[in-house]
Amino acid sequence: MLAARPDRERERLRQVQVPRSTYHAIRRRAYTEAWLRDRYIPHPGPLGRPWVTFILLRPFADRFEEFAAAAAADPGTVGLWTGTQVALAILFQPKPTDRAKWANRIERERLGAHPLLLTVRADAPSVPVYFDFEGLWCHLVGLPGTLAYPHGLGGELAPTPGESDPRLTPHRRWAISELVHRPFVGSADGRGDHLVGPFGLPFTQRRMLAKGWVDHRTLLDPARLPPYQGRSPDQVVLLSGTPRAGARPEQLFALLTRECRVFPFLLVVGDDRWLVGALGSASPPPELGSDRRPVLGTFREFLEGIEIVQEPAARFVARVDHRYDRLLPPARPPAAPTREPADPTD
Repeated sequence: MLAARPDRERERLRQVQVPRSTYHAIRRRAYTEAWLRDRYIPHPGPLGRPWVTFILLRPFADRFEEFAAAAAADPGTVGLWTGTQVALAILFQPKPTDRAKWANRIERERLGAHPLLLTVRADAPSVPVYFDFEGLWCHLVGLPGTLAYPHGLGGELAPTPGESDPRLTPHRRWAISELVHRPFVGSADGRGDHLVGPFGLPFTQRRMLAKGWVDHRTLLDPARLPPYQGRSPDQVVLLSGTPRAGARPEQLFALLTRECRVFPFLLVVGDDRWLVGALGSASPPPELGSDRRPVLGTFREFLEGIEIVQEPAARFVARVDHRYDRLLPPARPPAAPTREPADPTD
């Protein structure tokens, strides 16, 4: 489920090799217990917001709530998570200069100290890992390899063969709007949280997924996840640094995953700053011995001016939890689409 591949349910049942009733019971419980949640993440470019800003801030104690309220009220904010000493906000923005408004506000209103404001292009490989927890999960439970890790955000949109119109037409806008609202209208439609995946979608919506304009994802909530054999990814680590001359993010990622056995859920590559989000354990397993490449030493090979913030996952509050529906209001379709029958195995 974390791999979020467009497999049919029959194929998933074949892969996991458990009885169908067991599979559906496990999936239903994972959503009921809020270990998992589904989101449809749009490509920021077609929406007219081709820049993504990440704000990592240690708000002053007496201004924490003021910053959180202001960030949550920004119409471009799609994510806002606050701990006891740090806040992380993600904004989809029309212009790169929009970052300056937040930088000036933080300084003018003295909301916090030494903020990191990292703005990257959405049509470039600037966010190669975006809240992808599959690598972490496979490492936690001892699975050999991953299926689709890592999922990123945005990137270059490849032209569709035979299609000359890349614009966001009214019908495409409706389709994207329907998808990003889908996880939040399921209850009203009598559909459980475990049934908001892409099975049985109308053709236009499936087309948006196939074109890469929207990405269906299943996200993990580490704070709610019970321990597995005494191990739990209960620590959130956010690390940033200035890249050294010649540093390449793909080389850092390869070393982290292959030799350090660290699987970032977030990697943002800016011109003058990189941001890495990972999960750790307060009690690491004993098998992480001397053959493991030193994590901090590896980061030092690629980054300088390193800053690290670590907090228990349970202390983070999702004030804006991947709410991409804020970017597009619900809309009526220009023409009523034809809905295909749902997958009978769902």
